[in-house]
Amino acid sequence: MPTSVVLFTADLRLHDHPPLRAALEGGHEVVPLFVRDGGIADQFRGAPNRLAFLDDCLRDLDAGLRRRGGRLVVRSGDVVEEVCKAVTEADADVHMAADASAYAHLRERRLRSALEAEGRRLHVHDTVTTAVAPGAVTPASSDHFAVFTPYFRQWSERRLRDPLGAPRAVRVPAGVGSEELPSRSTAGVSPGLAEGGETLGRKRLAAWLRSGVAAYEDRHDDMAGDATSRLSPFLHFGTLSPVEVVHRVRRVGGPGAEAFVRQVAWRDFHRQVLAARTDAATADYRTKHDRWRSARTAREDLEAWREGRTGYPVVDAAMRQLRHEGWMHNRARLLTASFLAKTLYVDWRIGARHFLDLLVDGDIANNQLNWQWVAGTGTDTRPNRVLNPLTQGKRHDPDGAYVRRWVPELADVEGGAVHEPWKLRGRDRSAAAGYPDPVVDLAEGLARFRRARGRE
Repeated sequence: MPTSVVLFTADLRLHDHPPLRAALEGGHEVVPLFVRDGGIADQFRGAPNRLAFLDDCLRDLDAGLRRRGGRLVVRSGDVVEEVCKAVTEADADVHMAADASAYAHLRERRLRSALEAEGRRLHVHDTVTTAVAPGAVTPASSDHFAVFTPYFRQWSERRLRDPLGAPRAVRVPAGVGSEELPSRSTAGVSPGLAEGGETLGRKRLAAWLRSGVAAYEDRHDDMAGDATSRLSPFLHFGTLSPVEVVHRVRRVGGPGAEAFVRQVAWRDFHRQVLAARTDAATADYRTKHDRWRSARTAREDLEAWREGRTGYPVVDAAMRQLRHEGWMHNRARLLTASFLAKTLYVDWRIGARHFLDLLVDGDIANNQLNWQWVAGTGTDTRPNRVLNPLTQGKRHDPDGAYVRRWVPELADVEGGAVHEPWKLRGRDRSAAAGYPDPVVDLAEGLARFRRARGRE
């Protein structure tokens, strides 16, 4: 009976999994394989939150397979070598999901070449990690869209494939060995890190559809209200299918659902940019010939930003949330990135690396290209826009509840005054004792940025 290896990568689920469904067609046996290869080790080195979440996902995937009569096969080593070993042991071909990064492209090329040399086939499936595949919609003059609005127009017109159910049974050949599943890593993990896995992801999605998505359009920028879905880690590790998520959100309908689907489209937009321009993970997509401050020249400012002691409360609250939870509100990501790149004029790559080190949903496409958007080197059509932290704080945390939650030095300062502690007087000033003065004057920072961009 024919057998297939299903190589799991960023698609750690059983529901709506086209590679697994294709491998199981006709009642075939499969080898559900996850390889801890050198590329994975590089991605997770210095990123304990993602490693812990990954461990959760692998254990949950194995449990789901065992309930269906199967098991997850885990190997360590070079991904191509380990897949080829499994192929030989099981006399199998290989199914896997397509992905967008330079590493994913290289992995696919190496694996295809090695398998073809052995007379084996590699089947690569689209719309496993995206709702619409990179390259499925393109402008007439290019291989990818560089502006979101026309991309979203075409993306919205695409008919998504129907989601697939989870398999009822999975049979794994008896002779294929596996390492032990990892226990959850704890070293360096943020104390408030959420747990991972398909089971929890599906529960969170169901709860979000019941009580969150309807208000999303009105509340998604409410930093204190924490009104976002928090589904991003589950989408990043593929424990939720973006195709299924879009289908289920659209069934709810309404302005909130439309606004949320637009965010899923942004995720696909960044992937189609990265698939076409894989160097955008580290190089300016549209260079402005910036002479950024380096980690050495901006050492004190950079450390203040990382530790949440810049003297700008909403920035500091966001950076402390990141350290505690391994996650940050999306509005907070934008304003903290703008503060580093445009107010402090520090190289966006330094900030992007810090985010990848701590974010449980640290995603090369979304993280790097959002940083470039904010830094003005990416796809933003207004590359010189600056997000003022005072304006942002007063607009999206008007009562200061978000700041007080994460900055205990300011917990006794009432109302919106918490956003400008340097203006406090008397007892209120005493209540803010211990909170640092601003590391930079906003007007001076803006002037420096404008000079650097040649606008003055």
